Amino acid sequence: MSTPGQATPVSPWSVLNPIPAWKTEFGGYTRPRFLQDLLAGVTVGIVALPLALAFGVTSGAGAAAGLITAIIAGLVASAFGGSRFQITGPTGAMTVVLLPIIAQYGLSQVFVIGMMAGGLLILASLLRLGRAVHLIPWPVITGFTNGIAIIIALQQLPAMLGLAAPRGEGILPTSFEVLRTYLNAPQLAPLALTAATAAIMLLWPRVTTRIPGGIVALLLVTGISLALPLGVPRIGVIPAGLPLPHLPAFDLATVPALFSAAVAVAILAGLESLLSAVVADGMTRGVRHTPDRELFGQGLANLIVPLFGGIPATGAIARTAVGVRSGGQTRLTGIIHALFLLLVVLLLGRAAALVPLSVLAGILLVTALRMFETHAWQALRRSTRSDFFTMLATLVVTVAFDLILAIEVGLALAGVLFIQRMIRSLHVEEMDITESAPSDADLALLRSRVLAYRVEGPLFFGVAGRFLENLTANQDVDVVILRLRRVHHLDASGAQALDGIHRELQSCGITLLLSGVQPQPLALLTRMELLETLTTDRHHLFETTPQAIEHAWSHVRRRVQRAGI
Repeated sequence: MSTPGQATPVSPWSVLNPIPAWKTEFGGYTRPRFLQDLLAGVTVGIVALPLALAFGVTSGAGAAAGLITAIIAGLVASAFGGSRFQITGPTGAMTVVLLPIIAQYGLSQVFVIGMMAGGLLILASLLRLGRAVHLIPWPVITGFTNGIAIIIALQQLPAMLGLAAPRGEGILPTSFEVLRTYLNAPQLAPLALTAATAAIMLLWPRVTTRIPGGIVALLLVTGISLALPLGVPRIGVIPAGLPLPHLPAFDLATVPALFSAAVAVAILAGLESLLSAVVADGMTRGVRHTPDRELFGQGLANLIVPLFGGIPATGAIARTAVGVRSGGQTRLTGIIHALFLLLVVLLLGRAAALVPLSVLAGILLVTALRMFETHAWQALRRSTRSDFFTMLATLVVTVAFDLILAIEVGLALAGVLFIQRMIRSLHVEEMDITESAPSDADLALLRSRVLAYRVEGPLFFGVAGRFLENLTANQDVDVVILRLRRVHHLDASGAQALDGIHRELQSCGITLLLSGVQPQPLALLTRMELLETLTTDRHHLFETTPQAIEHAWSHVRRRVQRAGI
């Protein structure tokens, strides 16, 4: 039983039970709130329709897979996730990951990888890993996001130019191949449809924001393409309904080979979904998502959606923002958005098959443009060079290689640069001890035989070696005092450096005194059983520096007396 002031222990299995969250969310739910959810859900559905088609095609799985993903994943993640406002479906970032996976393993294995990724996300939720997203530095996230925006734009080149997407894992080589092929036999119609779609989407908000520009561009440009004999590639047949659930075909012998791909999909799905939930929190007041429950909801969605032929999904930042801005109140917004898309599939599946691929390319080009965080780029360019370089390196690796490697490189680089900043933040300066000297001290003698250093900043592995070298350089004294009042953090390497300083000085007959040791360093030295040795059973440990100087004078006086000076 918990006592007052203590947090009640929460079982990791609690994420499996959504009922308490539902009760809290729908307590006092009213008809006006439902109408707001209904309007927001339909609005998000209208926005999501062209994106679901486009991302399905771009991923290589087809438009039908995109719609199925938006419906099933949107429904499951909204119902069981940890955010009231999250809209889940196919996203640009996930298509970036899926393209090379499909090229390497084939489309059939993507369904197996999706289910494995769903299981990994559920495991991550049980292990309480949801808050790990806050450990990723902003420059890494910005480079990652902007790199994805560039890749999404490059992925549209084949559809924009009326060509079939070439096989290949790297976006840069395939993009150059597409451009080379196009220049040999240029086509103007697909390019014109893409340009018209993008222009309508960019200019439509000047007319009205009540109707999404994406749906206007989709209907208008598709109508033009049907009225004119353009002969452009189109989406093709879309089933007028959802397929029955079935297990994807897989071979147990190939599962280990698919594991790394599943880890990549799981990391991206968790990362993007949690970032999207954080954005939604920032747009609302008093409502915060539950990270571990959100991972569970996304995991469950990705576990189920492959059974219907859908691709891995994540929380979608742009669609989530549309839901919030449209007045969404609860998770019903996401559920209604999924049901709206299901209605479109049932009633308008044949019409959707007529949409030109170049129109979808135009929609995604504008999506990529809006996704590129120009303001964040400018802010980082004006910040420190190390932060800007971290962002730039993450972006380049994202585009040139892959997303997971980009996160790894970004985190490693951010860690190295952070250590360098911490190294520069450590200051060691000599103190004037005569101001705090005892009244009976010989100041000239005290100044020549005692050195006192003021240490400021963290004392950790990155600075331990330099700290040891500096403090043991002068050996022609009797006592060295270290004032540690402004050292609030000490790690094992820093503790060993102190021990090394003590032993080096002791071998030269020099006494080491410590003053103002803070709680964390004191506790660590105690646990490592170094405190008694460093301070000679605490006889050389002092609360204030004047106390240490007074004790140092007693050492000097005794040595002078023994020497007969």
